[in-house]
Amino acid sequence: MNLGQLRASLERAARLDFARSSGPGGQNVNKTSTKAIARVSVAELEGLSDAERERVRERLDGRLTAEGDLVVYAQDERSQVLNRAAALARLESLIVKAAHRPKERRPTKPTRASRERRLSGKKARSEVKRGRGRPEGET
Repeated sequence: MNLGQLRASLERAARLDFARSSGPGGQNVNKTSTKAIARVSVAELEGLSDAERERVRERLDGRLTAEGDLVVYAQDERSQVLNRAAALARLESLIVKAAHRPKERRPTKPTRASRERRLSGKKARSEVKRGRGRPEGET
């Protein structure tokens, strides 16, 4: 993955819309459109290999629109510029996380010492439970 190329591609290909933010905020929130809505087509992204692009599609399937666009929004800040930057950063973060291929797990056997510790723990627990019964000889 070429992160620089991906960032440049997001700056270029992302379509930004602005809307009024929700929630409390007084007079300012009622008259300014500070909420940033960023959408980008996964197919248009550069800096991803074909395998990474497919992984992004699979992992973010629930967040993609019918046209294959990934949509995020930011309304945390009071300024449109900061929300725009936050939305693009969220897009980048989502794509980078989704494109990452997890390391393959190599199966291992438990060591002899760990098996012995497990068994000695089980024996100790068994003794504790056995000691809870009635003493021998009493009926």
